[in-house]
Amino acid sequence: MNIHNDDTSLENRGDEVRELLAGLSREQKSVSPKYFYDKRGSELFDRICALPEYYLTRTEIEIMRMHAGDMARQIGPGAGVIEFGIGSGLKTELLLEALESPASFVPVDISEKHLAQTAEALSLRFPALEVRPVTADFTQRFAIPGTAAEPRRNLVYFPGSTIGNFASETALGLLRIMREKAGAKGQLLIGIDLVKPRDDLLRAYNDSQGVTAQFNLNLLECLNREFGANFKCDNFRHEAIYDEKHDRIEMRLVSLARQQVELAGKTVEFDQGERLRTEFSHKYRVQDFREMASKAGFKWRDGWFDRRKWFAVLLFESR
Repeated sequence: MNIHNDDTSLENRGDEVRELLAGLSREQKSVSPKYFYDKRGSELFDRICALPEYYLTRTEIEIMRMHAGDMARQIGPGAGVIEFGIGSGLKTELLLEALESPASFVPVDISEKHLAQTAEALSLRFPALEVRPVTADFTQRFAIPGTAAEPRRNLVYFPGSTIGNFASETALGLLRIMREKAGAKGQLLIGIDLVKPRDDLLRAYNDSQGVTAQFNLNLLECLNREFGANFKCDNFRHEAIYDEKHDRIEMRLVSLARQQVELAGKTVEFDQGERLRTEFSHKYRVQDFREMASKAGFKWRDGWFDRRKWFAVLLFESR
């Protein structure tokens, strides 16, 4: 997930400042996980993806390598692909390689610099494909540009289990935006992480090398640099727990002392032991996710799994 904003002027980021201060003012303090993905955060996440404990990325890539051909047959020729939150591009490449004569590719991301780099790389990799990047926050409604070739259908692509980072109502709202972009004859291809043994999940988010801890703490560095905050990273520690009631990992930063932090001219107080929530990572049962997608206007088409059934890539159609 990369929804980092390159505009560092606070005057032009009033909505984000208000969102941050609102999150830090609640009884359960929280910050959106989009602030993980500055340059260093993105580099740390790439390292996380290569860790032995972190199964998600390599498992989804394995599914794509094994089943992209079958996915492409069910999607059909001439699809216009709309990807929400462009990542490194590897899974995208596997999909585009498998599709028959895709009409266009529209990657959507709030990070203009990251988006331009990835779009350029994909244009070079697929010179016959029209690539039309859109700089936007995909959790809000945005416009899809016209393309030279009219797609036979739109395919919304959302890999990486990023849907799990959103609370249930927000995730449902995002699926409704995807249904709008898919259109009447469109489809959705989406990655979801599945419910699995608690210990396996905790290892994935508490790796032995401490890279996930660095990634979590780097969020504070991002807030310091971009929003004039003065968090002291040494005053916080990483924590990840599994909430079995809600089937989700919850990442937090725990305050090691009673302290005050300044952000955008406002003072935020932390008690010793107080937790700042930085991310949810929901784990799904396929039937539960199918029901949520149905509420958003999609009907089930097919699904593909790894051999352990730890991860799924699901295909839906508009209804």
